[in-house]
Amino acid sequence: MGAKIMLNSRKNQQGISLYVVIVIVLLSMLLALWASRTALFNEMIVGNDADYQRAYEAAQAMIQDAELDIQRKKADGSSCAPTAVTDVCRNDVAITQMIDTGPLMASLIATLDVAGNPEKCRHGICLKRVGVQDFWNDATIMGNMIDGAAATQNNVGARYGQYTGAPANGNPILAKTGSKEGAWYWIEVMRFDKDKDTENMIEDVASETIKAPLLFRITAIARGLKPSTQVVLQSVVALPPITGETVAAPAAPAVP
Repeated sequence: MGAKIMLNSRKNQQGISLYVVIVIVLLSMLLALWASRTALFNEMIVGNDADYQRAYEAAQAMIQDAELDIQRKKADGSSCAPTAVTDVCRNDVAITQMIDTGPLMASLIATLDVAGNPEKCRHGICLKRVGVQDFWNDATIMGNMIDGAAATQNNVGARYGQYTGAPANGNPILAKTGSKEGAWYWIEVMRFDKDKDTENMIEDVASETIKAPLLFRITAIARGLKPSTQVVLQSVVALPPITGETVAAPAAPAVP
């Protein structure tokens, strides 16, 4: 009798444990897949953020380098002095020279506003942009701003340390000088007429007074190690009046 009951019990078993095990294994696989996808997504976010921060720091360094270029100073803060022919301090007559007085504006216009130079930029120095201002969003204009529209207009954008001698240490983006990679800056030289209304403070270079102080608008662009990373920073530098330019003396107080 006991053997018969045991035999019937075995017949009633339908393999339910196997189904339970399969379900548990599938759930475990789904959980592992979800965990791996989450980890991959987090890694991608962290990597993108790190690349953006690296590019942002590079763009800031380009702004500082451009400011030294405007002030005609080296990376160590010392003033530039005539030396051997080199890019540093623009000690080469073939390189577009930085100007610091209004009367030199005419010569800069003559140098940059020429045929074959549609962006009116060379060696990191530009006339005031007209038309499209966010040129970095236009592939054609951006290409002109980096490499130039003609073979004779290469090196339109300035590289880090190119004219200040600053070493590109610490940030790998600053050390990149290949085509369409790394970082660049451009300096727009503009006259400033304080007598104009606030909506038109910066006048077009063709219609400004010759002795107006100068403003320099810096545009720095740094591309990260990833193709989708790009940081654009702009800054305006206003230098005080230079010796030799006319500066109105303050009016004397009225005598009662």
